[in-house]
Amino acid sequence: MDQQTKELISNEINNNEVCLFMKGTPELPQCGFSMTVTNILKILEVNFKGINVLDNQNIREGIKTYSEWPTIPQLYIKNEFVGGCDIIKEMYESGELAKYLENKNIKFKK
Repeated sequence: MDQQTKELISNEINNNEVCLFMKGTPELPQCGFSMTVTNILKILEVNFKGINVLDNQNIREGIKTYSEWPTIPQLYIKNEFVGGCDIIKEMYESGELAKYLENKNIKFKK
């Protein structure tokens, strides 16, 4: 990954408390996994920024290197990689995601 791509990814993660690298946009997800994570965040009424990796091939490949995680979507909360679709879904269903958001002082619907 080139330095410019790394800085672009870092800036998005550092400047947004909740940042989702996804296929498509929060309004129009382009894959089922991205839609699942987006819907969970919307149900919890979490304010988040969606980064459409389909708009930039460097970001699409770079985020996988950045996180050392092979799939998209990828959710970051307060500069920390939380996981992809399966992990977020499990955390949501178990109540662990709500606890995590609370511990990070992220506003959400309880």
